[in-house]
Amino acid sequence: QLQASGGGLVQAGESLRLSCAASGFTSDDYAIGWFRQAPGKEREGISCISMRDGSTYYADSVKGRFTISSDNAKNTVYLQMNSLKPEDTAVYYCGADKSVYYAIEVVTNKDAGTGGIDYWGKGTQVTVSS
Repeated sequence: QLQASGGGLVQAGESLRLSCAASGFTSDDYAIGWFRQAPGKEREGISCISMRDGSTYYADSVKGRFTISSDNAKNTVYLQMNSLKPEDTAVYYCGADKSVYYAIEVVTNKDAGTGGIDYWGKGTQVTVSS
């Protein structure tokens, strides 16, 4: 089970931190990622972290602005989002997959679909006003 939290309404240029708490599976064996879906668009991967070795990956659209991190003792993954833009407005989901390579592909290749992700949490709304 994954539980995302931390969304909200902010102005452009401000920051938010999302949290994803994992339970019910051994998260060390997984990659956990953040995904988002804007109205009328496909769900896209934006960042993931290997819970085993801490390697991190980002989509070009968020690279340099967003930082993913994990606290393995708490089975929690965070997404620090800085310099938010109106185009970051979306429902943000966390997801977990046993295949780190698939999670990386989904995040780094915008044409890769997210349908194969093993576990999903409920989304949290992020709205960035201009």
